Amino acid sequence: MPKVDLLILASQIATPSQPGPAKGEKMGEILVIADGAITIDDGLIVDLGPQKEIVGKYKARQTLDFAGCTATPGMVDPHTHLVFAGDRVEEFELRLKGATYLEIMAAGGGIMSTVRKTRQATFESLLEQARKRLLSFLASGTTTVEIKTGYGLETETELKLMDVILALKNEGPLDIVPTFLGAHAFPEEFKGRPEAYVELLTEEMLPALARWADERGVERGKIFCDVFCDEGAFDLEQSARVLRRAKELGFSLKIHSDEFKSLGATSLAVELGAASADHLAATPPQEALKLASSDTIGVILPGTSFGLGQLHFADGKGLIEKGVAVALGTDFNPGTCWCESMPFMMALACRYCGLYPSQALTASTLNAAYALKLGDKIGSLHKGKQADIAIWEIPDYRHLAYRFGTIRAKAVIKKGRMVYPVYPDSTHAPVHS
Repeated sequence: MPKVDLLILASQIATPSQPGPAKGEKMGEILVIADGAITIDDGLIVDLGPQKEIVGKYKARQTLDFAGCTATPGMVDPHTHLVFAGDRVEEFELRLKGATYLEIMAAGGGIMSTVRKTRQATFESLLEQARKRLLSFLASGTTTVEIKTGYGLETETELKLMDVILALKNEGPLDIVPTFLGAHAFPEEFKGRPEAYVELLTEEMLPALARWADERGVERGKIFCDVFCDEGAFDLEQSARVLRRAKELGFSLKIHSDEFKSLGATSLAVELGAASADHLAATPPQEALKLASSDTIGVILPGTSFGLGQLHFADGKGLIEKGVAVALGTDFNPGTCWCESMPFMMALACRYCGLYPSQALTASTLNAAYALKLGDKIGSLHKGKQADIAIWEIPDYRHLAYRFGTIRAKAVIKKGRMVYPVYPDSTHAPVHS
């Protein structure tokens, strides 16, 4: 009888059934196992199936029985702006009084408000604030998080943010995927000189990032470069220059696309082979069809529309019908979406983007993993994949989208080890459900 490290029992196991990335009807195909079992050894999934088939087949060193609970893949969040200082609660009130996001940004608020605070913050302060936020992600069942820079907009601070992200990655227990977003906005000192800042990005900042990666032993291809291509931010030509330079230096690509207005960023993402095009709230049909014919994942971020009080959301249903592999993310950030919960994004996507619960689960796990170029390792419960598992005190996975505002994980398994509700590592404070 084979020995395994861990046997997990649950009243329901639910996972995307496709190897992925899932498109069209495949997005709704979920393998559901009633009274299921998962065996894990050396951090990887060995087997899964009905308990009556699995339990007597393996000898487990430890058994965790989650009777009455549902097990899913750990949530994967492919789009966050998690490292920053301060908040923007004043702007929240201004928006309630009628100011738009772009008006606040033009007046020196928005991203630049956070940039000023972040530039002044120490590495230690940024690390401590980000660490606390990550605990909330973990408690919401998330096991892998992408984190962008973008609140430095100068070489020194952007690299400081990369150091914070790397420290979080090395600490664990979540897997962290770093993204450089120096092209988040034009800093105040470059007002009226956008081309000069684009030159700084391409000739100084990106080469400095390459040296940073080499010095720290981080593979360049495992770092993404992102650009905010939209009205009031970087235009298409500027975005292309930054992304092409990043690609020359060996970085992987992402792009903020069609959040407010379509400038052709989605086509650019496809042309350059970007891992994902994110937002897609204003993507025209012809751009969606180009996305569908590519390997680029379409990441929708309904929390941003909700946070801005908008009634217009990305047409997730239309994107899926056109054949786009759709993923979900939180877009966690201090200005428009201070929310760490992927289940809440599932709830929003089902109500306002036209997704079904099955599609929302795939978008939050498997397709989100492919948006980070990690779909072969995480995002579904398949033999040989990393054992990243979220346990929910619900009778059916559809409750993740059915309920909202209250869903927290009962337990989280990361690489075959229980990391929530209590960190065994003494460098972290205990977390209780």
